[in-house]
Amino acid sequence: MTKVAWVFPGQGAQTVGMGHDLYDNFKSARAIFDEADEALGFSLSGLCFNGPDDELRQTINAQPALLTMSIACLEAAREISNKSLPVPAYVAGHSLGEYTALAIAGVFDFPTAVSLARERGRLMHEAGQQRPGSMAAIIGLDEAKLTEICRQSDTVMANVNSPGQIVISGPTENVARAMDMATEAGAHRAIPLQVSGAFHSPLMQPAVPGMTEYIGSLNFNAPSISVIANTTAEPLTTAESVKDELIKQLTSPIQWQRSVEYIIGQGVPTFIEIGPGKVLTGLIKRINKEARTINLGDIEAIRTLASQ
Repeated sequence: MTKVAWVFPGQGAQTVGMGHDLYDNFKSARAIFDEADEALGFSLSGLCFNGPDDELRQTINAQPALLTMSIACLEAAREISNKSLPVPAYVAGHSLGEYTALAIAGVFDFPTAVSLARERGRLMHEAGQQRPGSMAAIIGLDEAKLTEICRQSDTVMANVNSPGQIVISGPTENVARAMDMATEAGAHRAIPLQVSGAFHSPLMQPAVPGMTEYIGSLNFNAPSISVIANTTAEPLTTAESVKDELIKQLTSPIQWQRSVEYIIGQGVPTFIEIGPGKVLTGLIKRINKEARTINLGDIEAIRTLASQ
């Protein structure tokens, strides 16, 4: 049987209206949204379904919303396919998506996952207010050149997403300077991102104590499926290694390209992206054109998979 990996998107993939069709058509998806509302004490489902967009985009809301939507997609797919979805050899998620992957791997239950995602979003937003910064996507420049630009501009590479697509992070003025330097060095584009802080950079350090305390209060299980860590692109095998990863991930770069390369190197040709959008599918195709990708992000995609 062909081995598959499940991958889960991160912040930026959210859209108003996401999950409404799943809620209306699948008992399992409805249960997930209802459970999220109960765990958080407000109607996250209403925010996903109806917006407003600027409120959904806020880090404190976007992160639990994306986790909930991704798991609702998975549960709907399991329901319609009578649980015959191929069991993943590996799971991975991009930034916030790593929390979804860990929940799927049984490290913590769903109410814990959605509460943890909201607390992460709150702490990251507060860190962005304490130590303001920004992020930008640099398209069409190799990693070696960008490493040097980051050194000269006092910025960092926050997401190494695919060949020719790297996100940088740091103080706003420094990021603007790095964007100009990247363009002069031959980058095709330098695109500022709509985020509330310099995520995955040292400017997120104010979020670390609160996150360390919150995670320390929870019981984690060892992953039941191999989860590929964002920061090392290697499997997480123990509960303690997961806790360390989640703290380190706040201020360290997301090694998405290396994570995908690791999974492919283990003989996995097929990736199923579960959740809204197709961002990870696009990145995986840039990393390896031979990789097979499937999206499960809405009712149409889920019904198509079930009919195959």
